[in-house]
Amino acid sequence: MNLCCFGESKPLKNKKDPSLEHPSGSIASNVRLFSHSALKSATRNFHPANKVGGGGFGVVYKGVLRDETQVAIKSLSAESKQGTREFLTEIDMISNIKHPNLVQLIGCCVEGNNRMLVYEYLENNSLANALLGPKSKRIVMDWPRRALICLGTAQGLAFLHEEAEPHIVHRDIKASNVLLDKDFNPKIGDFGLAKLFPDNVTHISTRVAGTMGYLAPEYALLGQLTKKADIYSFGVLILEIVSGRSSSKAAWGQDMMVLLDWTWRLREEDRLLEIVDPELDVYPEEEVLRFIKAALFCTQATSQQRPSMKQVSEMLSKEITLDEKTLTPPGVLSRNWKDSGDSSQSSQGRKDKGSSSSTFITSTNLNSTPITMTQMQPR
Repeated sequence: MNLCCFGESKPLKNKKDPSLEHPSGSIASNVRLFSHSALKSATRNFHPANKVGGGGFGVVYKGVLRDETQVAIKSLSAESKQGTREFLTEIDMISNIKHPNLVQLIGCCVEGNNRMLVYEYLENNSLANALLGPKSKRIVMDWPRRALICLGTAQGLAFLHEEAEPHIVHRDIKASNVLLDKDFNPKIGDFGLAKLFPDNVTHISTRVAGTMGYLAPEYALLGQLTKKADIYSFGVLILEIVSGRSSSKAAWGQDMMVLLDWTWRLREEDRLLEIVDPELDVYPEEEVLRFIKAALFCTQATSQQRPSMKQVSEMLSKEITLDEKTLTPPGVLSRNWKDSGDSSQSSQGRKDKGSSSSTFITSTNLNSTPITMTQMQPR
């Protein structure tokens, strides 16, 4: 495969690196290969001013290629062996799929110790920054814009679950992995934790990976992964978009409940609209209620009772009557991290006395930032 922007091209297969061997025995070869010097030039030597994000496996920079194309360059930490696996997974997953609501992979760099992914650049950063971040970075979002973000994300996830071949479970649906283009169209990104999910598989037993606040209980407690884990995470995301608050940072009521638990309490008291973001001065009450109830259907404690993503998309896009008689309480997970580097704390399930509907791991530290569980594994 030739590189059109940087002079002499080199086939990816000639850059084979034993440390980048995929479990299948081959390296993804259908993406553009960028040299490290080209990406260094595009980011002005990875200048801090061009840093637009970061996570457990590295930093994301804004760059401009020689043909003036703006890109986002995800630089993997060289010390992260675990991150290298996620790097390869991300190449394999996203290079073979295209959808308007999925971030487009442009290419990668596998030169020496450098591991980089090059994506399309999305002007409005992540939903976490635009809606849930510091006030200085927030963007005013009316209800129509929020509704379209919910629906677009649902459509992207439905594509992964039901149209991509083989089907894909993302495993880390959250606000920071939903990116927004200049028109605020949402695109799901970061496929480093994604798993292929063939039709003949009922579930995958795997190590738990994802972000506290979004983890489905059956996955967090038992390591049983199905598409319904993504659907649970998406339900939490809907509530964040409606309320304008992070599920892991905010607390409600005298019992200091997490967002999902508080939403269920309000439903029982027929006060659901109280979770709506106070900055939304005008909004269609019936539609907003339908979105909140759809989120509750997504987050039911029993995974089999959650709808498919296609059904969720229909709940959000059509004025349909939801059969609330079938709705059951959510499963809620929270955790008190005394030390973000300590993964030895108990994961013993228990019932919280203040809420019969919720399953907790341990008590919550509601002022802590979201902890990505894979960040706590030894590297």
